[in-house]
Amino acid sequence: MKKLSFLVKLPLPVIILLSLIVGGTYVYASLDKIANPGAFAQNVYNYRFLPVVFLHFFAVYLPWVEILAGIALFIPWVRRGGALLCGLMTLMFIVGISWALYRNLDISCGCFETGAGHAVGLDLLIRDILLFVACLLLFIQKPGEVIPPDGDLPTRN
Repeated sequence: MKKLSFLVKLPLPVIILLSLIVGGTYVYASLDKIANPGAFAQNVYNYRFLPVVFLHFFAVYLPWVEILAGIALFIPWVRRGGALLCGLMTLMFIVGISWALYRNLDISCGCFETGAGHAVGLDLLIRDILLFVACLLLFIQKPGEVIPPDGDLPTRN
């Protein structure tokens, strides 16, 4: 079988740091949305991007995907899956923020607070691009290169 050439091996402290930053961001971001799905639905509606028919489904389930993907980044054997989910969500957020900037919408992003949170702006777009890069680095990490929590290295048969 041909090896994937785009995979890299990052030092373990870098992997842990990136996992804590991205995973912690997603877990924290999900908490207020889970507690206030109606307010989050209003935040999503303000972007004028998502069809109304999908609005409530999106507002109820996205925060749960965020928290599960964030937690997955703390677990080595599911980290790549968590990084993929977080990366795809971050791309979606980058598109939404870009859309809001293009249309000159004066709205709160709804990222961490469903109330009066951070306004959509270029700084938010840059932050999400950096978050996407971190997700990408975690995703292209070679599978099996991180020692599991029990300390036992996997054996190949």
